[in-house]
Amino acid sequence: MEHADQILGDKEIVAAVYEALAKRHPQSRTRGRPGTPAEVVLRLLVLKHMRNWSYGVLEREVRANLVYRDFTRVGGAKMPDAKTMGRWGVAVGPVVVKQIHERIVQIARDHRAAQGRRMRVDTTVVETNIHYPTDSSLLGDGVRVLTRTMKKITAIAGAAGARQSGPKLTQAYRRLLEATGRVVGQARRLAKEIDDGVKRAADIRRQVVLEGLRRKLESMVPRVRQVMRQTTARVFAGDTHAEGKIVSLFEPTTEVIRKGKAGKPTEFGKMVKLQEAENQIVIAYEVYDQRPSDSDLLIAAIEMHQASLGCTPQLVAADAGFYSAKNEAAAKAKGVKRVCIPNRSTKSPERKREQKKRWFRNGQKWRTGSEGRISVVKRRHGLSRSRYKGDAGMQRWVGLGVIADNLVNISRVMAKQLSR
Repeated sequence: MEHADQILGDKEIVAAVYEALAKRHPQSRTRGRPGTPAEVVLRLLVLKHMRNWSYGVLEREVRANLVYRDFTRVGGAKMPDAKTMGRWGVAVGPVVVKQIHERIVQIARDHRAAQGRRMRVDTTVVETNIHYPTDSSLLGDGVRVLTRTMKKITAIAGAAGARQSGPKLTQAYRRLLEATGRVVGQARRLAKEIDDGVKRAADIRRQVVLEGLRRKLESMVPRVRQVMRQTTARVFAGDTHAEGKIVSLFEPTTEVIRKGKAGKPTEFGKMVKLQEAENQIVIAYEVYDQRPSDSDLLIAAIEMHQASLGCTPQLVAADAGFYSAKNEAAAKAKGVKRVCIPNRSTKSPERKREQKKRWFRNGQKWRTGSEGRISVVKRRHGLSRSRYKGDAGMQRWVGLGVIADNLVNISRVMAKQLSR
């Protein structure tokens, strides 16, 4: 933690967090009481992801531990509560997290922890925080959320007309779809009444709340209707590939990803790329909106390596998913001397001999370390499942986890250098 403390004291990193916090509100710089120092915010967020804690556990641990108080610069001051720290996390968005990561990579380069002679790259899935999706559970989620929102609206603006007393929901899909359809219809009518001014609140503050609830209904109704369409297609027509299929009402951009794992053949989340240099330093990460083919990522990864470390790697290693003859030729054209990516389907005796050479086998042995790195960041820093909401939350979760892991590995290299 001594070396991590030194890295987090970098002025550029602290300045990036300070600018993010200053943009939370239009007058944040000039009005209100003085905020928590940016350095404290940064260190609390990093410590949270280094230990893979929730905000509640972070609050409790730092309050009771003098070492953590010193590391986070809280000192003898009052420990911020979990909700406050959660708002800081949202304010320090994915763009700022990316800036912090890039600066830490430069610090690793300056300390010769990542020299850029070798590069390895792999992809994994970070799951979104959703339950296993079934048609009945998604329909149940839709009814529950719409009903709860309409009850809040009724409490503010009065009764919404005829009260809905639909049939008791059962696992019979036809009855469940009928009940869901009635709830959706009532939600649409209620949202329209608010929009037309038929339903209004008694004062401005409550009217603002009412408008927020209307927007929530308008965003949720299309998702519930999509679930109804895909359920109808699967149950009554046998179509499991409905257009625009969603697996969560709360994380609608979640993808269904199959990577051929025996223990978990289907995963629900986002594809993430991690690429490393020496000493297990992750020099770049990317969260993809839609799953790409691994073979489409290799050349961009090499270009990212060149931009981050200022040199072309002598060795590039990846698994067979990244292989194509075009990729191999393009990598060598960029100056890569040894492209260590196996071609599993080759019938060429020459290619088979090439893949049995010592340098190729050693490169693939080093490549397997990327799988170990993925395992570590998932177990130690929580990248198995994102606990933050939305696409921006996923990017913050992955970015902060990578930053935490880099701090650990850079600190180890710095400690070894001092011991020599």
